[in-house]
Amino acid sequence: MRLKERVYSVLVVSSSEKLNTALAALLEKPRFSPVVFAEDLSTAKRCLADRAYDFLLVNSPLKEDSGIRLAVDTASESAAAVLLLVPGEFTADIHNKTAEYGIFTLGKPVAKPALLTALSFLESMRERLRKSEKKALSIEEKMQEIRLVNRAKWLLIAEEGMDEETAHHAIEREAMDRCVPKKTVAEEIIRRYRS
Repeated sequence: MRLKERVYSVLVVSSSEKLNTALAALLEKPRFSPVVFAEDLSTAKRCLADRAYDFLLVNSPLKEDSGIRLAVDTASESAAAVLLLVPGEFTADIHNKTAEYGIFTLGKPVAKPALLTALSFLESMRERLRKSEKKALSIEEKMQEIRLVNRAKWLLIAEEGMDEETAHHAIEREAMDRCVPKKTVAEEIIRRYRS
């Protein structure tokens, strides 16, 4: 899927009606959907508990909190790309504290072109995280296959009296002969001896 065709879910945490209105105009469908606005920290936490978002935009400070901890926690625990909008005089200091978490920091007041640029950065970050997620999933699937094949191999050693090399070759040979993955053969061996 091309980048222009992607749809991004967004959680905006902001108590500023003016900024929320400006962001609502920028975050239009079909490119951004759903776009959820939370005015306070507790609402934002509930929203994050209910579903995963591609982008988290935090307008700091919030009424009851700075929102920085929420940004750091979300960046650390999810694959969301995070943008933290902070008062201009604190931008450098907050950036120094949050950059290691992959959080983008933008000083306020912020102009529309800067927000558009920040959104494009968030898109790039989210796509990079998406690729990392796929790679991690692929590695996990491969590790699961290796664990299954090893388990089947040890069952063949215990039940058939094969040595490790012979058991491994038996699984590979059957998989090739039947044109199925080694994982399938391993699962069948496990079922055969454990049922």
